[in-house]
Amino acid sequence: MDLTITTWFALGTVGMAAGTIGLAAGYTRLSDPHRIPFLDLVAVTAIATVAYGLMALDLGAVTSARGATLYVPRYVDWLLTTPLHIVYVGWLAGADRSTLAKLAALQASTIVLGFAGGMVAAPLNLALFAAGAVVFGVLIYLLYTDISELAHERDDMTLALYRTLRNFVVVLWLVYPVIWLLGGPGIGFMDTETASLVVTYIDVVAKVGFGLIAYSTLRDIEFLSADSAMATSAD
Repeated sequence: MDLTITTWFALGTVGMAAGTIGLAAGYTRLSDPHRIPFLDLVAVTAIATVAYGLMALDLGAVTSARGATLYVPRYVDWLLTTPLHIVYVGWLAGADRSTLAKLAALQASTIVLGFAGGMVAAPLNLALFAAGAVVFGVLIYLLYTDISELAHERDDMTLALYRTLRNFVVVLWLVYPVIWLLGGPGIGFMDTETASLVVTYIDVVAKVGFGLIAYSTLRDIEFLSADSAMATSAD
């Protein structure tokens, strides 16, 4: 493996590990209603730390039917962590368990289809990519319609956090299909080294950034709730 690719994966490991430590520390400062759901976000960066550590050690690389290099730990990471993000966003909106399960299954399906498409020869690779894109489109549609309607029943700050995190993941996750399509699994325009650099950067931003945004806003919500409770007691 090229040293530069190893370097990107090593940096990704450090970034995810630092994010995990920071989010775990934040977890201890949250009140009980927010703690258990927030564990999802700590788990996201912890899983990614392991995945990037394995890739930095040159473990889990496979060659597709088209000669492209795919990293199994990365897809396992995405299979586990992206549904956790979706579940957290759905939880903020107040979705029930069956709805959360549906959203998670849709997101997991996009990862499975992406990996399957990356492993097979053309034109089946593009057909599977298209199927994954359709599933992702359905997921986005639900997040902006049915789930958004649920979120409007929440308080203003929770609604604002839902919108922020929903938009955050949708915008960033739209980059991944572009990289897939341009990279080895797709048309092969982007080399493995460049794709690894871009994906590592986006991964750290998406996972650690998501957690930091959630933590910061939850602390604001708790602070305002405490102030409101104190004001009510004073009255």
